[in-house]
Amino acid sequence: MYPGRNFPPRRQNRRENVNESIRVREVRAVFPDGTTEVMPTAVALRKAQDLGLDLVLIAPTAVPPVAKAVDFGHYQYDLKKKQHDARKKQHVVQVKELKFRPNTDDHDYDFKKNHAIRFLQEGNRVKAVVQFRGREIAHADLGKKLLMRFGADLTAYGTVEGMPRMEGRNAHVLISPVKTFVKGDKPEKPEKSDKPAPPAAS
Repeated sequence: MYPGRNFPPRRQNRRENVNESIRVREVRAVFPDGTTEVMPTAVALRKAQDLGLDLVLIAPTAVPPVAKAVDFGHYQYDLKKKQHDARKKQHVVQVKELKFRPNTDDHDYDFKKNHAIRFLQEGNRVKAVVQFRGREIAHADLGKKLLMRFGADLTAYGTVEGMPRMEGRNAHVLISPVKTFVKGDKPEKPEKSDKPAPPAAS
């Protein structure tokens, strides 16, 4: 016979900091009517249960810890909703790469420029790369000029980080969104006024 295998004990799916799982002796209990009182945990739990609610430890590091009498199901739902909303508002800046050739035609150039504008408006950085093949490397200056032109055309939307740099057979430049676009906003167009300008003071 094979010897018995010792499996680690299964972790119990226990709700921490809720009702009987609260291990502190005393809490600052908050009840739905707005009353707040420091009392033994057992007393606070009993009062919460009398109201048909759960006692949830919401600030375990406070002195004394703060516990609130709530419906635990609703509390979990509201907590998850707040976390979801916070993640939606959080924007992760990405680096979007656009590749060119030294002899990129105007149509392809404009197509990629429009992509870069959209990326910058979304608050992302843009890395423009010119790839050289074979003998094209002898004309690296053409690639750098293309990158300088690209950065100049995006002045209203982004800021070029330094001069174009060579890495192997590629030249690249990084463009960061201007502050106006960090949150995806579009630039404000100056309003035209039909009113005549006031006469200059004599």
